[in-house]
Amino acid sequence: MEEPLEIQIGGRTVAVTMRTPGDDRELAAGFLFTEGILKSREQIAEIFEPAPNVVSIALEGAAEVDLERLERHFYVSSSCGVCGKASIQAIEQTGCVAPPRGHPEVDAAVVRGLPDALRATQPNFDRTGGLHAAGLFDDEGRKIAVREDVGRHNAVDKLIGAEFLAGRVPLSSCILMLSGRVSFELVQKALMAGIPLIAAVGAPSSLAVELALRYGITLMGFVRDGRFNIYCGESRVR
Repeated sequence: MEEPLEIQIGGRTVAVTMRTPGDDRELAAGFLFTEGILKSREQIAEIFEPAPNVVSIALEGAAEVDLERLERHFYVSSSCGVCGKASIQAIEQTGCVAPPRGHPEVDAAVVRGLPDALRATQPNFDRTGGLHAAGLFDDEGRKIAVREDVGRHNAVDKLIGAEFLAGRVPLSSCILMLSGRVSFELVQKALMAGIPLIAAVGAPSSLAVELALRYGITLMGFVRDGRFNIYCGESRVR
């Protein structure tokens, strides 16, 4: 299934995304957190669904958000074809902090085992063959959480949104495993959540590598068939 989801803050529509229904509150919170609109779960007074395919977030009385950031970010998104330098500058303006250098250290055998570990927890993919997955694992390869969605970005937002609402960010000891390729936006979302390692079945884009390199994120692609490429941050892999 693919249906639109309208995301509201204080009754104002701030985004509409096409997604697989389910985990909608996590998706809304994760999207707003990874875009730099929400900084902490304490800013949220309530998350509710006033109508089908609508999630609305009510802010605490003293909480303030910069909704204009959404317009600025989407203008400089790589999906809009605007230069990568402007895209990275937009992220720097959020004040996000790079994950700790060299931590955690992960055995190469753990990385090689991640695709099978992710695939084993994709029940909806088993039924449809048409969903992306994003999984969060610890440095020993143990599953923390997995989310599926027709959109790669939505799967990551659902995953990070769940951890954000549970008060577990930054995720500075975790590995993000992706079922497809790695775009600039997916590295951005991992960075906002403090995730130090990204592994993917597919290839990263050039701008994804540039962003990961700038912030010291370990980025691995083509993780399949018992092998993988490391594009940057190799000091975390032993």
